[in-house]
Amino acid sequence: MVSIADRAVLVTGANRGIGQALVEEALRRGAKRVYAGTRQPLAHPDGRVTPLPLDVTSAAQTQAAADQVGSLDILINNAGIALYDDLSDRSALERHLAVNLFGTYSVTQAFLPLLTRSRGAIVNILSVNAFAPLPLIPSYSISKAAAFNLTQSLRTLLAGRGVRVHAVLTGIVDTDMSRGIDIPKYRRPLRSPSREPSSTEWRKTRRTSSPIPCPSPWLRAGAAVRPRRSSASTRPSRNSMRPSQKPRPSRHKRGEGHGARDAGFSLRCHER
Repeated sequence: MVSIADRAVLVTGANRGIGQALVEEALRRGAKRVYAGTRQPLAHPDGRVTPLPLDVTSAAQTQAAADQVGSLDILINNAGIALYDDLSDRSALERHLAVNLFGTYSVTQAFLPLLTRSRGAIVNILSVNAFAPLPLIPSYSISKAAAFNLTQSLRTLLAGRGVRVHAVLTGIVDTDMSRGIDIPKYRRPLRSPSREPSSTEWRKTRRTSSPIPCPSPWLRAGAAVRPRRSSASTRPSRNSMRPSQKPRPSRHKRGEGHGARDAGFSLRCHER
């Protein structure tokens, strides 16, 4: 795990929502310097915070920001947009890709020399929508899927330089960006924990947390009515099945590969 104490951290999109919370959390964990990248001017009462004018879609601003930073240990690519669309307008998709994919790429490349020098870390704030697209924001989901693949590629390519690359796959968080979506959302506790959770506590939290809702396969197939599940009385028994009908052992047991687990992440989902 990357330690934040006495390190220099840069957070893009730091003016509100998750970015603002990340700045405060970095300060709480003892960061030596926190660079807050925002498109609008930002004032912060803590002297350890250095505001950086940073529009991730502007190559000139991105390079100027990199020139202002003397050293950097952790880069958090958080800046992003999420707009409602239905994929009928190409410009909406291009706008999402410009910020969520190419913005992340450009900032990473600009600060990579500093991160290589410090053997630091890159943290890309992504979304579970990369794997379970939300029909209200398909362009956002596409851009996050692309950003996830960028993250996985960078993880492999930069390992030899000593730079670690991480993906954070968030669910729906209660921020200004998701205010118009009327579904359960994660809300930050009023007080942060006084210590880091142990590995046992973290695993327990993951086991008891709510699974990620996934779109119904019947809806994806375009069916208007979902068929009933067969009851125990009508379901054929295992012994009555023909050899071709009997369930085959899982791929993991046969040793044919681990799919998503090989990519360095796991994802639980179910239907509601």
